[in-house]
Amino acid sequence: MRLLRLEDDGGFSLVEHVGKNIPQYAILSHTWGADHEEVTFRDLTEGISKSKAGYRKLTFSAMSCA
Repeated sequence: MRLLRLEDDGGFSLVEHVGKNIPQYAILSHTWGADHEEVTFRDLTEGISKSKAGYRKLTFSAMSCA
């Protein structure tokens, strides 16, 4: 399972958890916007997710759960 982790600098990293040692997590469910606005796995791994409008949904949700 891959989970997003909110970093101290406000960015996100992807962390992979295998087996039964999976931390508590929240599931984000929302209405998708246009393809060019939403953050994808590839955007996160390539470090270009902050430039997309959908990034605000991620940061808002992460701050709400922290």
